Parts: sequence; structure tokens; C-alpha cells
Amino acid sequence: MAVVLIVDDDLRLAQMLKDFLEKEGFAVQLAGNGAEMWRQLAHGEIDLIVLDWMLPGGKDGIALIKELRAKKAPPVLMLSARGDDDDRIVGLESGVDDYLPKPFNARELLARLRALLRRQGREEPSPSQQFGRFRLDFTKRRLFADGQEMELNPAEMELLLVFAQRPRRILSRDTLLQVLGGEEDGRFDRSIDVRVTRLRKIIEDNPKQPRFLLTERGAGYRFEPDQTVP
Repeated sequence: MAVVLIVDDDLRLAQMLKDFLEKEGFAVQLAGNGAEMWRQLAHGEIDLIVLDWMLPGGKDGIALIKELRAKKAPPVLMLSARGDDDDRIVGLESGVDDYLPKPFNARELLARLRALLRRQGREEPSPSQQFGRFRLDFTKRRLFADGQEMELNPAEMELLLVFAQRPRRILSRDTLLQVLGGEEDGRFDRSIDVRVTRLRKIIEDNPKQPRFLLTERGAGYRFEPDQTVP
């Protein structure tokens, strides 16, 4: 599952794009500035970066792309309200892989991200995932077991989507906290374990000997699906 990091201080736009791309089968993380971007890159594997030109914190997108290109960084699509030809050329010459002026159509952004994945030889994200007798529909946020819909509350579904969009990756409690948007305190940290326990009761035949949602001692949790289907 491709992971996209959106670096934009416009929180409303970033959340809108996150919701849209997750429905299309991507896993999405958010960063509001360059410092947060570097923390996300250090914290986990990122496949694509959507980077806004105008950012707070002293470094704009052009400065950040130069730093990214000095390292082994994933492909970058730059967003900018500066849409004239000269600005587009500056953006492309700085090292970005693609450039999209604001305002833009979300479907065009999706098409460009898929094109960047194809250039890497990566498969496009799947809108659903099969594991055992279950099928999770990312777009409709629904879980089916042997064709029958299962009842999950919003917190259970959100946690399942986080794991399913990042299969076979060890997710620490800190990572889950960041992705789920919780507060960095012990109460939320413990609630992750509670939510995992509840989710196991839904998707595991034997929650004490899980098959899909595994514990990595001292590291976190890992989701192991049987297979992914289109």
C-alpha cells in the first residue's frame, strides 16, 4: 500500500486530500512544515511526497526539495498557488518530479500520483483488501465476512484501516498515535492496546492467538493479511 506524505500548512486542504486519497486506497500522513516532514520521513517508510511551495518555519518547498534531493528521498509532487510558467519552471528545475498549481482538481492530483507510482514500477493502490474470510472496502469503509457486513464502530474501523493500509509494517504505539490523531499522553497510549484487543475480537478466530493482527514485542503491532485483491 503506497504511503503519501502531504506537507502543507493548510490543515483544511490537507485533511480533505487525506480523506480523498484514503478512499482511493492510499495511506496518508500529514505534516504542517519542514520539521514535521523530516520527523515523518525518519519515522517510517514514505513512497510519495505532496509538498506545498509556501510553508511556515523559515524554509519553503523549494528549499526543502533541495534538501530532499541531497538525500535518498521519494518522488515529490509540488503544489503551489504560484501557477505562472516561470514559477512552474523554477519548481521543476529545483528537482520536483511533478508540479500542480492551485487550485486543482483532486482527481488530477490522484492521476499524477498514480503516474509517479508507475514510474517507480509500483502497483496502484487497491480500493479493497482481502484477509482470510474478510474483505475490507476502503472506499465505503465497510468490512465483510463471508459476504456479510460486520458491525464496527468508527474507532474500530479507523484502526483497522490504519493497519490494512500499512500491511506487514510494524507500527509502534507512537506511530498509531500520530496517524490516529490522538494526544501524546499515557491514556491514549493505553487506549491503543484496548482498541487492538477489541478489534481482534472481531477479526480473529482466537484473539489470544491472533492470525492477522500480531504483536511485535517491544515494538508495536503488525497486520499480516493473506492477500491483497483489486
